[in-house]
Amino acid sequence: MSGRADGKVVVVTGGARGLGAAHARRLVAEGAKVVIGDVLVKEGEALAAELGAQNALFVELDVTSEVSWQAALARTEEVWGKVTGLVNNAGLVHRCPIEELTEADYRRVIDVNEIGVFLGMKAVLPSMRAAGGGSIVNISSLCGIIAFPYILSYTASKWAVRGMTKAAAQEFAPYNIRVNSVHPGVVATEMTADSERSHETVKRQPIQREAQPAEISNMVLYLLSDEASYSTGSEFVVDGGYASQ
Repeated sequence: MSGRADGKVVVVTGGARGLGAAHARRLVAEGAKVVIGDVLVKEGEALAAELGAQNALFVELDVTSEVSWQAALARTEEVWGKVTGLVNNAGLVHRCPIEELTEADYRRVIDVNEIGVFLGMKAVLPSMRAAGGGSIVNISSLCGIIAFPYILSYTASKWAVRGMTKAAAQEFAPYNIRVNSVHPGVVATEMTADSERSHETVKRQPIQREAQPAEISNMVLYLLSDEASYSTGSEFVVDGGYASQ
């Protein structure tokens, strides 16, 4: 039985755990060859072993480093050929009032969440162009649609991802490369487990529960698949209806 991602070679950043691991599992289940890119070597190698060498490859990837991106792409092409999918999933959040937010902490979030997406799109472009096309999915956030207090750097980065997605979609379209952003609400991962504010957010939305990682992965799979062939430069919100209010 054929899968919805058969024949696709997909790089997933931040793929060792949380949402990234869910994306990797879903894509492998649908026939993709998945490259798990992460700085978490032990966890990344364990996930690749779980998914099987015929399906998954771990590469140590620091998304803030162009050199690291180049090495990851070279390794991917060596093992599986040209890249046809990218999930820019790596991200972090820093919570505090603005007056307590240091420049170093602000830049740390921007480097991973925003610069990492830029470098990822730039790095995969030659490979996707040579492959004849592909799909890029940038994981933004509900915080890239509306704003919340105490997460200024995260909010700034996720709004940037939304805009970068639209600009890249226009630039990459002649190469048959689609670029879309996914905007999850509160998801049950390590990032939100101890966040009382996240739990309060869930209580105010129409579907009053956290999303499961697999529910976000379903959207990612759709956008990477040929089913989304007419969608580019768009936001896909998966937030339990919060933004509808």
